Amino acid sequence: MKAFRTLDDMGDIRGKRVLVREDLNVPMKDGVVTDDTRLRATVATVGELADKGAIVLILAHFGRPKGAPNPEMSLAPLTRPYSAVLGRTVMFIGDCVGETAESAVAALNPGDIAVLENTRFHAGEEKNDPALVEAMAKLGDFYVNDAFSAAHRAHASTEGLAGRLPAFAGRAMEAELDALEKALGEPEHPVAAVVGGAKVSTKLDVLKHLVAKVDHLIIGGGMANTFLAARGVNVGKSLCEHDLTATADEIMDAADAAGCTVHLPYDAIVATEFKPNPATRTVNVHEVREDEMILDVGPAAVEALGDVLKNCRTLVWNGPLGAFETPPFDAATVNLARTAAALTTEGSLVSVAGGGDTVAALNQAGVADKFSFVSTAGGAFLEWMEGKELPGVKALVRA
Repeated sequence: MKAFRTLDDMGDIRGKRVLVREDLNVPMKDGVVTDDTRLRATVATVGELADKGAIVLILAHFGRPKGAPNPEMSLAPLTRPYSAVLGRTVMFIGDCVGETAESAVAALNPGDIAVLENTRFHAGEEKNDPALVEAMAKLGDFYVNDAFSAAHRAHASTEGLAGRLPAFAGRAMEAELDALEKALGEPEHPVAAVVGGAKVSTKLDVLKHLVAKVDHLIIGGGMANTFLAARGVNVGKSLCEHDLTATADEIMDAADAAGCTVHLPYDAIVATEFKPNPATRTVNVHEVREDEMILDVGPAAVEALGDVLKNCRTLVWNGPLGAFETPPFDAATVNLARTAAALTTEGSLVSVAGGGDTVAALNQAGVADKFSFVSTAGGAFLEWMEGKELPGVKALVRA
């Protein structure tokens, strides 16, 4: 039995009002949704509830309106593209609490779907204000959280409502929690983690948590330079947090003590300037000149890392290996991602990836759909990798 209740545990919900917390915080330009990934992620839950005859009331935030109504951040323009994605009519209700919301909800019929106005138009949302929670709870009989991306926030529409109404995980939330449990909760060993990105300082807690959990820790991106510097490598004018070399040493010592192998680049792609397609050299990391910067992991190291993955059963990936958004410094990320995807396709590797840059990098490599699971959550995925308890998830756990 799962630790949390799902839609399967809801029983007969025909005619019941179900408040569903979704992530509709999609990128828009001139009123047009430019990436509907998050909308598509809601289809399974919203469609199932509507098919079961529930009155589906969707709660979501959009942007950062700072606790007051802002027409530019209204969810009203989303109803048309959202209807197209769902293949069903989606209505809009001009508030998420109060008389406007209550009278509109009272007029809905079983199977109807409505998006309520931006929860962050109320200052009490981000403060998890009990009065706002109570006002929201008046609208529903059940609560479903389907927004893992907001699960690290103890807000009124995430943690608050889960403590006030019978609470369940939606299908997207369920899939995310199942995948994460497979990756780090009770994974099949050996486990590898790829951690990239610009700065060690932003991933310190992740690295400290992972060394005790994984068998192989692959460090890339700008943060690898800090670890190389800690090992006495001259990294030239590469991005490097020299003040954190002692911390990098501590992490490597902790890894040794835990039996975790840390993999750093031993060859690199370097250039004297950071711009698209500059003159580059592929060098051993000990041959970086003072006027050069490391901008990607070298091909020999990438091949060796591919061999590491071939001997692993589980992979967790967060962050690119190089400056992937600027070619040709996407090569290491793309090539290792394709190796991981191929191993996943043949059934020898469970691969879980998350974080905005990571998803973009996997899309660039054309393999996002070939990983076992790709999380669109940013902060929540990172906090999960840090081993932190997420308020929105904790609130769903069976008593």
